[in-house]
Amino acid sequence: RCREQDARSLAGGFLAMTTSKMAALEEEEESRNGLMALLEEGEGDGDGGGLMALPEEVLEQIFCCPSLGHLDIVSICLTCRKLQEVCQGRSTVWKRRFAQRWPRMIKYYTISGSHNWWEEYRTRHTIGWKVRKIVDSFSKRFFTKEVPVEGFKDIEALGESFLFIEDELLSILNADGRKYLTRKYYSRKILCFLRQQKLMKTLKEFLSSPPEQKKLIEGVVLIDQYCNPLVDTSLENILLQLDHITEEVKKVLRLTKSSHPSITAERDGTFIDFELQQQALDVLNCVLYKQLKFKGNENDYYNPMNSYIHEVLRQKKGIPITLCVVYSTIAKNLGVRLEPVSFPGHFLLRWCQKPEGSDDMLDYIYIDAFDKGKRCTAKECEHLIGQKVAANFYSSVTIKDVLFRMVTNLFHLGKREASDQSYQLLRNALDLYLTLAPDDVQYLMLQARLYFHLGINPEKVLDILQHIQAVDPLQHGVVGHLVQLTLEQIARKDQTAELQVKRHTEEKHKKIDFSVGLIMKHKRYGYDCVIYGWDPKCMMGLDWMRTMGVHNLPHGPDQPFYNVLVQDGSCRYAAQENLLYNSSPMEIGHQEVGRYFSEFCGTHYVANEELQTQYPDDMVLISQLVMKVYDHP
Repeated sequence: RCREQDARSLAGGFLAMTTSKMAALEEEEESRNGLMALLEEGEGDGDGGGLMALPEEVLEQIFCCPSLGHLDIVSICLTCRKLQEVCQGRSTVWKRRFAQRWPRMIKYYTISGSHNWWEEYRTRHTIGWKVRKIVDSFSKRFFTKEVPVEGFKDIEALGESFLFIEDELLSILNADGRKYLTRKYYSRKILCFLRQQKLMKTLKEFLSSPPEQKKLIEGVVLIDQYCNPLVDTSLENILLQLDHITEEVKKVLRLTKSSHPSITAERDGTFIDFELQQQALDVLNCVLYKQLKFKGNENDYYNPMNSYIHEVLRQKKGIPITLCVVYSTIAKNLGVRLEPVSFPGHFLLRWCQKPEGSDDMLDYIYIDAFDKGKRCTAKECEHLIGQKVAANFYSSVTIKDVLFRMVTNLFHLGKREASDQSYQLLRNALDLYLTLAPDDVQYLMLQARLYFHLGINPEKVLDILQHIQAVDPLQHGVVGHLVQLTLEQIARKDQTAELQVKRHTEEKHKKIDFSVGLIMKHKRYGYDCVIYGWDPKCMMGLDWMRTMGVHNLPHGPDQPFYNVLVQDGSCRYAAQENLLYNSSPMEIGHQEVGRYFSEFCGTHYVANEELQTQYPDDMVLISQLVMKVYDHP
């Protein structure tokens, strides 16, 4: 009886909640219809009755009702001059409508500024419509290839406010998590491109500014932002976090050394007397490493996240160079000057022991921010890397030198493994390096080879090779060979190849058991994945099959093979005998999912239009398989 009562209670609650929601929707529709009816009654009235008799402030409140859409407001404006003045002349209505629809945008408008909110609303709405139209065209245009640089010309040609375009793309990305995956996939690509273009321009301006105006933390944040264009990282936020740590240090100083000059020191202010600097650094070590638990990431040293300042501050772990940036920035806020030292294999800071400064490396204490702010002499520094070091490596380096080292670190991290993520890291690192050194022939050649290898932007490869030839004519042999290969690559791409349509009903495809969109698990390696393509037999070369041991499989290469996107971010080619239905289907966190699928339905992914065109029978088959395997419609 108790179980029956609980069930009835739950059912009654659900019914009441559903009824309540339905009633709310009906009430909202009735409210809208009622408002529009009242407006229509008052239209053209000459006696001042109905809504026309209401004060303008009351009319504004009515017109800002969420039940009315912007088309309704436009219709209201057309009914009579008074309502047009209320809606457009006073501008309050459209300001509130703007804030309701695009709340992220309001922060970019000054409170005291005079804005035509009707024009702002109309412009933002128009740009949003154009952006969505362009985004929706990308899948048809670029389904079979990487989006080239020219592919973004349509979005650049809008020539409108970057903030409006960015806001529309973010609106798409923040929509229902399981739906509109293809639209989100290309919105993400467009947003990355636009932000990186803007950041590259900002970085060039930063590098061309006078040395006295450069601040290391600004350059470090720009590198972070360029490599993570979708992460909401800002210089203001990073500085606030560093200021918070500075205040924690000052709080301890107030308790122990109440008159210490670091307490009143300002960001980028004057440096305090040498005798008091050690006290400030002692407290900094205590707060940063003991209280806040910052440390060197010895267990995961080669993770690229250690090179991004926002991640170092979030995880409180990093590598020597990023921890040195954190340490020196806080020390500067306290009035202590520390200089960066590009020591081989282990970045350091140096602290001069002479108030007037010195050119002698023995007059400096070297600080290891990776090892809890440990202080070393020049001789002790050699023990860090186990070898003697020339005197010039103890010298301080410029901000540009520090950025070079950070970017070079990222480049070598990208070379450690061959994956989509590492290739993207390589591309970003090369872009940044060649912004710092535009005529470095070695890195220009590396960039050209990488783009050629990935088969993307062959036109850009030709531009890079032309630049190499201009910088170093002696490279004409290598350049000429790569130019020929690139032209052949362009010719192949120009031969428009239609999608190969694969049907389960064809005789050669009778052995295909699975369909695109199914969530699978690998028998041997246990990884979760989603199928996005299949072949009736292994289509890889003999070298690949030999390396992967395909001939050792019970059914060998003459069995269906499937292209799968794996949860770890990799793309693999798996034999049918090694795949099982996933008993607990889940979303696959692979960045390419949206390229092939439009929605996740809980048990499987729904192929987008382009993938359905290539595998026209799979949608019917997957419905049957889901019913059979999961007993789910």
